[in-house]
Amino acid sequence: MYTSEQVKKIQKETEEWLSKKDALNINAEELRNVIRFHEHRYYVDNDPLISDFEYDTLYKTLEKYEKENPSSITKDSPTQRVGGALIKDFPKTNHLVPMLSLENSYNDADLIDWDRKAKELSGLNEIEYSIEPKFDGASISLIYENDMLIRGVTRGDGETGDDITPNIRQIKSIPLSAAFSQHHIRQIEIRGEILINKNNFKKYNEGLMEEGLPPLANPRNAAAGSLRIKDPSIVRRRNLEGFLYHVSFITPLDGYNISIHKHAEMLSLLWDLGFRSPKKEMKVVNGIEEVIKVINDFEKKRDDLPYEIDGMVIKVNSLELQDKLGMTSHHPRWAIAFKFKARQATSQLLSVEFQVGRTGAVTPVAKIKAVHVGGVTVSSISIHNEEYIKEKDLKIGDSILIERSGDVIPQIVKSLPALRTGEEINISFPQHCPECKQSLFKSDDEAVWRCININCKAQVVERIIHFVSKDAMDIKSMGEANVRKFFELGMLKDIPGIYEIDTNRLKNIEGFGPKSISNLEEAIEKSKTQPLHRLIYALGIRYVGETTAKTIAQKIDSIFDLKNRSEEELMQMDDVGVKVAQSIHEFFKNDDNIKLLEKLAGLGVSLEQKTAAPVLGNLTGQSFLFTGTLSRLKRSEAEEMVEKLGGEILGGVSSKLNYLVTGSDAGSKLEKAKKIPSIKILSEEDFLKMLSI
Repeated sequence: MYTSEQVKKIQKETEEWLSKKDALNINAEELRNVIRFHEHRYYVDNDPLISDFEYDTLYKTLEKYEKENPSSITKDSPTQRVGGALIKDFPKTNHLVPMLSLENSYNDADLIDWDRKAKELSGLNEIEYSIEPKFDGASISLIYENDMLIRGVTRGDGETGDDITPNIRQIKSIPLSAAFSQHHIRQIEIRGEILINKNNFKKYNEGLMEEGLPPLANPRNAAAGSLRIKDPSIVRRRNLEGFLYHVSFITPLDGYNISIHKHAEMLSLLWDLGFRSPKKEMKVVNGIEEVIKVINDFEKKRDDLPYEIDGMVIKVNSLELQDKLGMTSHHPRWAIAFKFKARQATSQLLSVEFQVGRTGAVTPVAKIKAVHVGGVTVSSISIHNEEYIKEKDLKIGDSILIERSGDVIPQIVKSLPALRTGEEINISFPQHCPECKQSLFKSDDEAVWRCININCKAQVVERIIHFVSKDAMDIKSMGEANVRKFFELGMLKDIPGIYEIDTNRLKNIEGFGPKSISNLEEAIEKSKTQPLHRLIYALGIRYVGETTAKTIAQKIDSIFDLKNRSEEELMQMDDVGVKVAQSIHEFFKNDDNIKLLEKLAGLGVSLEQKTAAPVLGNLTGQSFLFTGTLSRLKRSEAEEMVEKLGGEILGGVSSKLNYLVTGSDAGSKLEKAKKIPSIKILSEEDFLKMLSI
């Protein structure tokens, strides 16, 4: 979409905008174009040139100017994606052209037979085909008129769908306007798929589980559900993405004809106009044998993609030939979907165990008849909570359908009541904790039953396991198995007990020789000086993840500072919302938690924020990022060397980066860095020479 000269020009304009001190007397349309460019780099190219903070600075400058000059606001301004009002209902609207389903194929023979029919109908000996991923999301149809997005519609029944335009406008990879008129197009209907990528889906599910809600089985459900949320501002935060893969209808400007003759050309046009079409993923080949080769290659790498696909779509590339082949009442004759091997399987629910987590949440776990699905053997699946069991209508003895989507944990899709024999047993949720036998409690705003006995054995063990984990206090040699072993032997009763453990007793335990005992002692001692953010995360305060813990640590001098902060004061910190603030406030109101912290302090654990002295070295003012596998250094060691010499470690590739150090198997970071002339790319050897090592 942008030439290298245009990129350099806009990047220069970006730097000029970032240096401005106010929003007075500006060229608003120029700033809008700069923001649109960076949205395209981030949401379409996945190749940002500026940091999130810098983007926010540009956005706020425009937002401030438009607020002070409302007559300057345009319908396609980046600030106009979010509407203030809630959607009362989604009106029904007709598609310009019916959205038909595709015929499915599951093996080479199906494709060969489909190709035979296409050749017979066309009279050709060989046909040129395009092959592209079959995205596993929510189907939508977009209509642009006079270059402006006027409507976004769900698939519905194929003839009529729901008008979800306010929500579509929140998806930043979908342009609010596009220069169709430069290609003599007055009106166009584009088909596509709304997705949520794997990383965002994982974060979304983690959020659901943290709130005691069941995670969704697959990204498709997350995307489809998000599109029907009636608050557009929430949709905006879901980080949805739009892939546009087909043009179903075009009205040219008066007196003009459209000179595009192939499907691949149409996808290139969409890409050039700023849409995220599958131009890069698409392959064009001659003959069905080449199609089959492409499909087999793509299936092998499907798990490497950042989004879920469940097959490939094969289309006749010639638009004229598509018209000639036509369609049945159900599907077009010029396209077919090849479905990859199923990631669903049927099994039987044998029993249910109830497990207690570190927050007291009681989670039912289904034990199922072992079944191979999605490359792994599954024998147990979390069924989350009592409401989930009722919703899925699960009984012990049921036949069930399970699904594994990519790296996502397996989920039960549904029970199969039609296969019941009458011997199935209802699942009874316990009224008392499976471990300590105390009565369980469920608040009105949660679906989770909890044990609220803070001394419950199961919770204590899980809290210790979390405390010593890699991302928390990182006490090596004291993993989950050893924590459970030490607890059962009476050597470890609570978190402070970690620092009082009698390592002499370990000599009598199998697997603990002098070296392993010495390593454990060293790891325990080292953990006393961990940064404050690690301790905050290690405490297991509900809703406080690693990122939030870092944010909080930067705002305090001592962990006891949090004892005196009100919920309102806590919410002034970045990443701290209502639930997080309430949770932190409740944690520090609890006398037992304060006593725990005081005991840790007495045992030598640092509860203070370390103020590092200014570091001056030969890397002062220089920023670094490492990618790939280093052969002589661990990445953590290399990063520590940079910081000791005054350098800074960045989290991603942007114009702020000075050096990218590459090891073997360097991936997308290297490709991004090559496009930014100011970044110097170093090998590991170059890096070590720079440090004179």
